[in-house]
Amino acid sequence: MIPIALTIGCLLAVSGLVFAESRNLSAARRFSKISASTAFVLLALSLHAVASSYGQLVLLALVLSWIGDAFLLSRRSVDFQFGLGSFLLAHVAFSVAFASGALSTSAFFVGLIFASAVGAITLHWLWGRLDARYKLAVTAYVVAIVAMCTMAVAHSAASESWLAAIGALAFAASDISVARDRFVVSAFLNKAWGLPVYYSAQLLLAWSIA
Repeated sequence: MIPIALTIGCLLAVSGLVFAESRNLSAARRFSKISASTAFVLLALSLHAVASSYGQLVLLALVLSWIGDAFLLSRRSVDFQFGLGSFLLAHVAFSVAFASGALSTSAFFVGLIFASAVGAITLHWLWGRLDARYKLAVTAYVVAIVAMCTMAVAHSAASESWLAAIGALAFAASDISVARDRFVVSAFLNKAWGLPVYYSAQLLLAWSIA
């Protein structure tokens, strides 16, 4: 019952977070976001993440995501860059977690082609809007996302459990909302769909430990 309660608690906190964003309630935004992020870390622990190498790596990735979420509470550019770095490491940790298990070769190449195409399109979309300090960082970030999604698809196809792939793809999709909000146009719409998708992704990735 504890994992279910933490999942429900996370989703309720996300609902509060979206409401706080819509009303620009700073204190409620901070409380809801930290609560939701803490819930997905605790969910991984309640599913005995420390009992397996896969679980430990997923837990590490979720903790790095928690740190990234904390940095993104700030509007400052330097904090955004630290958050970007933390999430890049989270993507790498997820990739290593997926690679630690069985992999499907055919699914790997299908995933690589699809993820690379979407990554190239996204990078092309953002490129003209990035200043020099972000070009290299965003490129590295996109490469990390492509690797994570590719490994997740290959892992899920081999294990016949698609929680990891769905979670990884949703995580990547939510990054588009963050990029659009930061580099294209800042609007509540980005958060209205991006936040629920992001937290759903982290919950699915945590549940993949089970």
